[in-house]
Amino acid sequence: MSSRRPSRPVKVQLPTTTRFYWLNEQNKASLIMLAEEGIITDELGTNIASSLTQVIAEGAKPGAARSRDYLVVEADMIDIGGPDVSRLHSGRSRQDLGQTSTRLLLRDAFLTTYGQFIDARATLLEMAERNPHAILPFYTHGVQAQPTALGHYLGGYLQAMSRSSDRYQQAWARLNLSPLGGAAGGTSSFPVNRARLAELLGFDGLVVNSFDAGQIANQDNGVELTTVAASGALTVSMLAADLTVQYADPHPWFRLQEGSQTGVSSIMPQKRNPIGLERLHLATSTVTGQAVTYLIQANNVMSGMGDYKGSHPLQVVRLLGTMYEDLSDMLAALVFDPERALQEVNNDYSMTTELADILQRDADVPFRVGHHFASEIVSYGRSRNLTPAQIPYDVAQVLFGEAWEAFGTTNARLPLAEPQFRRALSGENMVDSAKPIGGPQRAEVVRMLAAETVRLAADRDWLAETGRGLDEADRMREMGMVRLLER
Repeated sequence: MSSRRPSRPVKVQLPTTTRFYWLNEQNKASLIMLAEEGIITDELGTNIASSLTQVIAEGAKPGAARSRDYLVVEADMIDIGGPDVSRLHSGRSRQDLGQTSTRLLLRDAFLTTYGQFIDARATLLEMAERNPHAILPFYTHGVQAQPTALGHYLGGYLQAMSRSSDRYQQAWARLNLSPLGGAAGGTSSFPVNRARLAELLGFDGLVVNSFDAGQIANQDNGVELTTVAASGALTVSMLAADLTVQYADPHPWFRLQEGSQTGVSSIMPQKRNPIGLERLHLATSTVTGQAVTYLIQANNVMSGMGDYKGSHPLQVVRLLGTMYEDLSDMLAALVFDPERALQEVNNDYSMTTELADILQRDADVPFRVGHHFASEIVSYGRSRNLTPAQIPYDVAQVLFGEAWEAFGTTNARLPLAEPQFRRALSGENMVDSAKPIGGPQRAEVVRMLAAETVRLAADRDWLAETGRGLDEADRMREMGMVRLLER
């Protein structure tokens, strides 16, 4: 037995992404709790602390074996401190250690991913704020619908991402609960203080029922995390699909700057392939596919089996973070051309809804009559390859009279002067005319983007505060080890 005893725990740099690291952080927490509860003597606590510190130091050496198996780590401790150090395992099992390690690893990955998620939202918000009132088309059924403003369009995705943030934080509330001390599912006869273990490891509470903690909650937690990850990925995949569809235009209004986000053809010199978008598509599909894989893997499995206790949810959470990094990189290289977007709007007839609305609101023309007239305007213009601005005013007068004739009225005159008629068929007018809350009008775009700015700041604060809580738990463990070693 070694007689060496450091006066303080050796501060070593171990990767926090390994099970070896988190197994030994649990060992520290268990040791502190056992000594505080009087389950082991002070002298034994000091011996265990010394042995554990040396095992951790050995594991920190380059190329060292870092076992995830408690029995291997315990054997190394026994070689240093003798068989009495095995009392560290009082009231525990590799079952609850394993479930706790899984949560601790997921917890770290989750917070890293959440930070990447916040960065991606910030990049998207910055893009929206650069040209908030620029006019662009959006589509329903793959066909140009009504014009909108860039801040309104991107703000819709930002609002969807805020919902993702709600889901992530709600999932965190159930992730950051401790199974430790539940042993193999039925606890033990030792007076293990599970609440103290949770505090020392930075958990917010307990998975209270020990059977649930060891044999059920792991599956439930994995399903929740993979599902909310898939939900977040689907939002990003929709944005990526939007950009990809319009990118096929010879003159897209969203384009990627040449560089790391674009690629060239080996044979076609004109091509600038949007590889950043392709990479983002692959990332969203991979997250969603891996999430579905876990649902299938965990289905119809009796409690206590290993099928649903693997690292699949951890992989999904990490892949989600990579996806958000890819999104940030793509957005940073994305250039919006407001003139080209407005041209796309004004070359089509997506603003004719407003023409019918103006006739009803300002000239008391029944909506269906106005709608019929606007539809005839579209048919006339498209059949002659005319843009809305090129429709002759006298033709509009004739079409308006014919629209009324379809409803039994003759000699009706278009109640709009030519300047009013021209303005009604502009994208700018339609966007500026919006009235209800949540629309693309300037005041609402400003208000909604401001709300997203406030929400983003609140989420950054949540992440920082959560990190400080975990740092405090780290400090408590280290101070607890110091007290044991200095006795």
